Order: sequence, then structure tokens, then C-alpha cells
Amino acid sequence: MSDEEHNFEVADAGSSATYPMQCSALRKNGFVVIKGRPCKIVDMSTSKTGKHGHAKVHLVALDIFTGKKLEDLSPSTHNMEVPVVKRTEYTLLDIDDGYLSLMTIDGDTKDDVKAPEGELGEQLQAAFDEGKDLMVTIIAAMGEEAAISFKESAGN
Repeated sequence: MSDEEHNFEVADAGSSATYPMQCSALRKNGFVVIKGRPCKIVDMSTSKTGKHGHAKVHLVALDIFTGKKLEDLSPSTHNMEVPVVKRTEYTLLDIDDGYLSLMTIDGDTKDDVKAPEGELGEQLQAAFDEGKDLMVTIIAAMGEEAAISFKESAGN
């Protein structure tokens, strides 16, 4: 047994990308995993099924990365997965080939976040082209990251 190869290269705290929460404890504007995608709840309603049976919770949510609308119906007593969502602000250094070059608070650079598409992407590019110092808010959940907003840096 002692001749097994152990690989300890990955060093995370063992935290999961999701955690369970009872359906009845979910709230509007909160997050939930539907069909394997992290979503923000935009509407929810509870319906009683009749004399016997559990109340059901109908969830309407938007995928936080694609904006697609997803729905789910689940008994209120059942657990659903809730994604661990992290918001971080970075200083924008450059926009190159559709990717953002960002600087963390520690001074490290991060070059693996795609520039947002559509109106947000156009506004970000325009503000960057004007030479403004920008702070970009990145949302991360379940191994995905996306830029969701930006603002002009107040320090200058």
C-alpha cells in the first residue's frame, strides 16, 4: 500500500462551489442552481397541492452569466443547491483580444476574464479609450467568472 503516488498540487480550502438550502428558505434576488447553472432568483411563488402532499415552490431565475431564463418546480421541504457567489473589484489595466487585463488589490495581474459583450462591453471599451481609470466588478461562481459592471476609479 505504501507505493501509492500521492498528488498534493491542488491546495484549496476544500470549500464547495455550492451548498444546500431548503426551498422554503430561498428568497427573491438570492441565488440558486437550476439545471447545473448558477442563477439569480427573479420570481418565486408557493402553491399548495391539495389535501395531501407538499407545498411546491415555483422558481423563475436568470443565469448570472448568460442571462437565460430558467424555471424549476420543487417541493418546499426539499433542498436545492445554492452557488457560492463572490464579487471582486479589480483595476482595469488593458483590454486585449476580447480579454480584460486586471490588477488585484495585492498588485497581481489577472488576464483570464473575457470582456463583456453587448452594451456593457461597448461602454467599458469607450470609457477605457477615453483614458479613464476604471474599476471592474467580476462575479465568480462554480468555476466561471464574468464582468458584470464597472465604474470610474475615485482615487484620481
